[in-house]
Amino acid sequence: MTSTQHDPRTYAATVGLDPARLPRHIAIIMDGNGRWAQRQGKERMEGHARGAHSVDVITEECCRLGLGQLTLYCLSSENWKRPKPEIDFLMALLKEYLLAERQKILDQNIRFTVIGRRSGLPDEVLAEIDENVRLTQHNTGLTLCLAINYGSRAEIVDAVQALATRVSRGELKPEDIDEAAISGALYTGGMPDPDLLVRTAGEMRVSNYLLWQISYAELWVTSKFWPDFDPVLLHEGLRDYARRERRFGGLDPHT
Repeated sequence: MTSTQHDPRTYAATVGLDPARLPRHIAIIMDGNGRWAQRQGKERMEGHARGAHSVDVITEECCRLGLGQLTLYCLSSENWKRPKPEIDFLMALLKEYLLAERQKILDQNIRFTVIGRRSGLPDEVLAEIDENVRLTQHNTGLTLCLAINYGSRAEIVDAVQALATRVSRGELKPEDIDEAAISGALYTGGMPDPDLLVRTAGEMRVSNYLLWQISYAELWVTSKFWPDFDPVLLHEGLRDYARRERRFGGLDPHT
């Protein structure tokens, strides 16, 4: 990533995007690293390494466009079922990314955050996560949110338990639990819901990702594997998003 010293609206227009119709928050299910590697005749680990490069490239492009938030599904709570060597490699890759990108994240005024359960993550990875969060907490540019050891059902369970604890302590009345209370108790409390959900590798499912938050998100799926996802493909998805009428259960005002 390099620092962005340009006007995002001007840049968006130069690449054929309407700045007024860009999503505020994009969430991406980064799928296909292993299959990309296999088709290249490489080990799965090389696919993950190439996928980390795509994270760098797409984060930089979202900064150029002046987007508000990018949330990336890095490691699901179900991914622990994978072979131990692959999990160990992913943890090492994550630590390397957190260290290598730290200064670049600071230079781009990115606010870094993570959602998901901390249990099971190595202490050295947690330490680097916490350091990146601490160093960038006052930044005002793009929010880069990594979903690590994340599962939406687990998130909802944790939120319900937190609300139930408040009720048992007399801090909250059951009848006061509404959508806002639930949203605030989720890992993403205080964040805007995604406007656009992107999935790579052609899979037509949401894979336990942000189930509450994507209730009204627009979905866009590409057959390209995540290591091949680049700014050109991102722009394609954004143009498709811009053509859609978001009615949120209402009627199209133009009909």
